[in-house]
Amino acid sequence: MELLLLSNSTAPGRGYLEHARDAIAEAFTGVSRIGFVPFALADHDAYTAQVRRGLSFLDAEVVGLHERTGDPLAGLDAVFVGGGNSFRLVDQLQRRGLIESIRDAVAGGLRYLGSSAGTNVATPSIRTTNDMPIVEPASFAAIGLVPFQINPHYLDPDPSSSHQGETRDERLQQYLEENDVPVLAMREGTWLRRSGASLTLGGEATGARLYRKGEPTAEVTTGMNLSDLLG
Repeated sequence: MELLLLSNSTAPGRGYLEHARDAIAEAFTGVSRIGFVPFALADHDAYTAQVRRGLSFLDAEVVGLHERTGDPLAGLDAVFVGGGNSFRLVDQLQRRGLIESIRDAVAGGLRYLGSSAGTNVATPSIRTTNDMPIVEPASFAAIGLVPFQINPHYLDPDPSSSHQGETRDERLQQYLEENDVPVLAMREGTWLRRSGASLTLGGEATGARLYRKGEPTAEVTTGMNLSDLLG
């Protein structure tokens, strides 16, 4: 199984996917046709066009899954699930029968790239997304390419903030009150690379935080081996 899971698709001052180009190029070596899943945003054509531009550094064709008839995954070497609203994305994946199809295809060798919401749906559920539930999917169940949860775009608590709402840290602690599943909270500019039974945090030196039920939150540095999370 080959996965590249980005916390974000756009970094400050850089173009779409520009901050992760080297990681994408390495993960997609030899790929000639990429299927893009645009269902996290409403305008599928415009989103697919943006991705074609963003991935133009690869020697590969990008096809939108909404443009295909028959088996949408047929003839693909890789699939890219883009960011947007996680509830809308998982609702469309469920309605189109793509949860099981993508899971089976990736287990069979199809390479997977996700960013933000596309990273959320690579986990068992979307219970740790940051998004507003603008639609109601049949369930929160996602593709489950990794056995733990991810929280992209993680923001550390700001002690100088006057905001009185819950911090991201508090919300993830509440998740652990009800669920015994680890959560990797990934800061901006980071990504996870899975190759078989190997899992590594890459990207910016901002790193991530690992939440486990009944344990102190642990800091995860870029380059750290996280293969134990795969069970």
